[in-house]
Amino acid sequence: MRPMLQVAAAVAVLLASGHLAAHGQDRRNEQFYYPGSFNWAFLSKYPEGGRLFNAFDYGHAVLYEELYTRPGAPPAELEVGQFDYLTRDLLIRPPRFAVAEEVIEPAYAKLAWKAKQMFDWAHILHRQVYDAYADERLTPSARDSLVERLTDYYLGRKEYAFAVVPKSMALMDDQYFSQTFRRKYPKFNGLIWAYHWLQIGLYEPLILGSTPAARKAGVQATIARFWSMVEDAPKRFPGVMPMTSAVAPNFARQHTRAAIIFDNLHMMHDIISDILASNKVDRGKKREVIYQALAEFQDGTRNVMTMDEWWSMGQMMGLAVMGGEAGRVLAPPPTVGAVAPAMGAMNHGVTAADTAPRHQHSMPDMPMPMEETKPVPDRPAPDSSAARAIDFVFGRLLLDRDRARAVLRDPATRRAVEAWIGTLDDSRRSALQIRLAGLLAAGRVKTPAVKPTVPRQHQHQP
Repeated sequence: MRPMLQVAAAVAVLLASGHLAAHGQDRRNEQFYYPGSFNWAFLSKYPEGGRLFNAFDYGHAVLYEELYTRPGAPPAELEVGQFDYLTRDLLIRPPRFAVAEEVIEPAYAKLAWKAKQMFDWAHILHRQVYDAYADERLTPSARDSLVERLTDYYLGRKEYAFAVVPKSMALMDDQYFSQTFRRKYPKFNGLIWAYHWLQIGLYEPLILGSTPAARKAGVQATIARFWSMVEDAPKRFPGVMPMTSAVAPNFARQHTRAAIIFDNLHMMHDIISDILASNKVDRGKKREVIYQALAEFQDGTRNVMTMDEWWSMGQMMGLAVMGGEAGRVLAPPPTVGAVAPAMGAMNHGVTAADTAPRHQHSMPDMPMPMEETKPVPDRPAPDSSAARAIDFVFGRLLLDRDRARAVLRDPATRRAVEAWIGTLDDSRRSALQIRLAGLLAAGRVKTPAVKPTVPRQHQHQP
């Protein structure tokens, strides 16, 4: 990572000096996290989630750079090349540190620096809210007060803050350039929506879990739900943009301002993708149109929906097609296993009817987190069937998911794969356990509960 950090620092210096700034009117000032000992608690306690967000940042950045710099490239370069790299490599081995996005998207950052800064600023709010929820030293009331202070801090930076009223969906769906990206790149668009589902959905288990163990189990299950979307792409991806009021209703009720900010952020992501992908927007006008859209999303006086409309988005658009409510993704608690009480605490009043598929994008019930296996002192050489399963499930060139699931139906093979995973380093082990759970869920393969090993310690950025 050190060479990348050095490159990022050099780029930042050049940007600040104007050497790379094609548009000198853009201010290059930065603002950092709201200070507090709670910062980076989520990455430390839930690295399987925190590090995924670093990979998400890369995915957004490379998307914008490709759309802007290679407008005539075949769709397969994003739909196959970049998609496969993200889902088979980077998401499995996500970066330990946050990505310096201007290194990944230098041309786009020069084109629309304000857009990049607005996204970065909202992402910081996202991450600090996770940190507030992950800090077990905070009481619920102290945590809620902190989240509201974080929101005030975010809104205090007016030049980069999204409006705190819900903007009309027509801004995303009914403009002359709208829906271009999702039509040309349906699989990559679905992946972005799955990212957004997880980003808002992870708040629910942190709110609903009554104990640290319940919160950990809920986070693991929600991430496994995300992986089940990825494993059967694109048919299990959300079919419309996930809305916080529908996917994370408990969070939206407790912190409505932040929830609205995140929905406006995610709408703006889609709008910029459409502007960059649309041939109806002249290349020389793309910056102007992007900046007009940014101004619209900072204006809370026009093109807004009512709060009643915002709250009813799940009913209007279909909650299932958004990926489902994050608090309802868990299967009923098992009769055995130490994690059962924790899962029961997360599963308030959920019936079979609640989790039954109601739409082609509905998700199956999630498997329970897997039970912790005994550590293996030396990595065994897997037998041929386990080696095939490992290759199918975790190989960089994962091509045949159905075959992988068929191989994993053999209990002995599955145990060998799980034992092999148990010999890996902490971050790799956790990521693969979650990926395995998602794959098994997507294929409805019955498996004993296995709880991912809690990583002993992870370095994280200061």
